[in-house]
Amino acid sequence: MSPIQFTLSKGPIYSHCFSSNKKFVAITKENNVEIYDLSIVGNPKLITILKHHDKTITALDINSDGLIVTCSQDRNALVWEPTSSGDGEYKPTLVLLRINRAATTVKWSPNGKKFAVGSSARVIAICYFELENDWWISKHIKKPLKSTILSLDWHENSVLLSCGSSDGHVRVFSTFIKSVDSKPTPTIWGERLPFQTLCLDCKIGSWIHDVKFDPNYQFLSCIGHDSTINFIYPGVGDLEIENLIKLKTSNLPFKSILFINEMKVVVGGYDCYPIVYEFDGSKWFKSYSIDDPSTKNQINNENQSALNMFRQMDLKGKNDTVSSALLTIHQNTINELRPFQSDSNGILRFSSCGNDGKIVIFDV
Repeated sequence: MSPIQFTLSKGPIYSHCFSSNKKFVAITKENNVEIYDLSIVGNPKLITILKHHDKTITALDINSDGLIVTCSQDRNALVWEPTSSGDGEYKPTLVLLRINRAATTVKWSPNGKKFAVGSSARVIAICYFELENDWWISKHIKKPLKSTILSLDWHENSVLLSCGSSDGHVRVFSTFIKSVDSKPTPTIWGERLPFQTLCLDCKIGSWIHDVKFDPNYQFLSCIGHDSTINFIYPGVGDLEIENLIKLKTSNLPFKSILFINEMKVVVGGYDCYPIVYEFDGSKWFKSYSIDDPSTKNQINNENQSALNMFRQMDLKGKNDTVSSALLTIHQNTINELRPFQSDSNGILRFSSCGNDGKIVIFDV
């Protein structure tokens, strides 16, 4: 199936998320969140705009109950709850983050009871709803964080949280909160897990743009600004690392990584197209590229961009013989990859958003 693309913004889309039924998509657009109905093929319909932040929204996420959480450079996070009227309106609730720098990333836990917010304040805020006071409050994870938190990912038990930061470290923390969580069963990451327990600390050496647990939650993968893909396997002892595989690539840095299954990952970033890497039992290697520009014909691309060429001729009074359009669907950096459709063998389709204002759904 050909990739499905939606051009929803003239500016960058830093984050996007689909509803559980994949009928709606929420995107960041400067200080606002826009929600589109995609049920009519090729004709996305704007349903509502969520306005409350006064600076750029850096990330958003949706839980299984339909609650949307957003975070922003204005140092705030908001939880948006659909109103009972069913007219597409949302009620915002401010979260007590208590941070003094921009919020950079946010992720709901798998059980939907809490979420984590990364920030430039060298703090991760673990947020949960306090029923007595009817508001969202947070507990902070601080040590040994030394720089901006750029990425987060949850373990399936909704207690363990992995994070990547600009100090070049990947860490796994316990976020256990008595009033919210049930006691987790022992895992390879640890047995006794009081709040803020450090379960893993691995130095990669470059900014960590994204981090993910594998589908079986036995190891981690992360991508660095040095164009590497790293696979971290924990050992038996506390903070012990059994193996670290650093896969160097010749590509520009990646911004997002997604496990297709435990033997395959897809990455995307500054090269503007997704690339798949696989494990053959002994090593990780580059398998193939999706939307690979090297397989496309420059002439076909020139024909597709003919309208843009005539517009330039009309505006500038001259004919530019060389088109500036890329041979890829995305015309700028891919910022985020998310799963779209899965089966028992792994992810079948995934979505991407980028600085070109596009949402694209690719087949694996």
